Amino acid sequence: MRSIWKGAISFGLVTIPVKLYSATEERDVSFHQVHRDDGGRIRYKRVCQTDGEEVPYSDIAKGYELSSGEVVVLTDEDFADLPLTTSRTIDVLEFVPLEQVDPIYFAKSYYLEPDASGAKPYVLLREALEKSGRVALVKIALRQRESLATLRVRDGVFVLEMMLWPDEVRDAEFGFLDDDIDVRPQELQMAESLIDTLSGDFQPEQYSDNYREALQSLIEAKVEGREVVQPDQPASDSGTVVDLMAALRASVEAARQGRGGGAAADDSASRRTSIKKPSGSAKKTAANSTKKPAKASKPAAKKAASKTSAKKSAGKTATKRANARKSA
Repeated sequence: MRSIWKGAISFGLVTIPVKLYSATEERDVSFHQVHRDDGGRIRYKRVCQTDGEEVPYSDIAKGYELSSGEVVVLTDEDFADLPLTTSRTIDVLEFVPLEQVDPIYFAKSYYLEPDASGAKPYVLLREALEKSGRVALVKIALRQRESLATLRVRDGVFVLEMMLWPDEVRDAEFGFLDDDIDVRPQELQMAESLIDTLSGDFQPEQYSDNYREALQSLIEAKVEGREVVQPDQPASDSGTVVDLMAALRASVEAARQGRGGGAAADDSASRRTSIKKPSGSAKKTAANSTKKPAKASKPAAKKAASKTSAKKSAGKTATKRANARKSA
């Protein structure tokens, strides 16, 4: 990394020389404006609106337009007389709890590296700041602008969080805030259940910029002359909620299934816990009712069969005797 600013942290009577580095970088795919027919770059000329002449950069000044349409021209000499500090110091104003600083104020992050001569006071302030559980509220002049910032510790390095001024944050003036909107306890409970289902630890590395990856693949395909295959896009709904409770319930079920637990597993577990085991007497009654009727033993079956055959033979003999009498 290349430092973009050199200065010092002013902490009481202690001065810590530091270098400033950008802590973040944009990974977006950059483009140039080109001529569609031949790919030539589009260039712009600085042309004066009044006389139509092209103006060299050395003749360009800054102008502030009034509501009347008139323009106040400011020169470099005018800016030199403004009370903007040129001491290149990061002045510590006070130490405040981090939770009291609304994240809406944060604008840009920078790393601070100590010079060789400032390593010891740098580490000293770092450890004291970590033990305090607070962040340093500081002022810094950077790029012709004075800014408010916080100084905190991340992975053993000071991070300078550039902030907006209070009058640069807009008020949230929306009409629905004055409406009396009734939220049912069941809906609130279902919404809390959805939050619990989707709760987890912050792991930013598991997320990625799908649009940028698809755009890069598109560029590579065009370079190689391959056919561009568009991935299937999930069907999007209209965004209209017909039944809020039903939508919340469906969201909870989908979240559970997406996290691997599944609603079926939860339901089966609840069924297992809700079914009571039968008592000892109930077990015997259930066992007796489910037993099949016992089969007759083989000796008993043989006796019954012999009795039946004896009766049949006796009946046949009596019939024969009756027929003999009739014929006589």
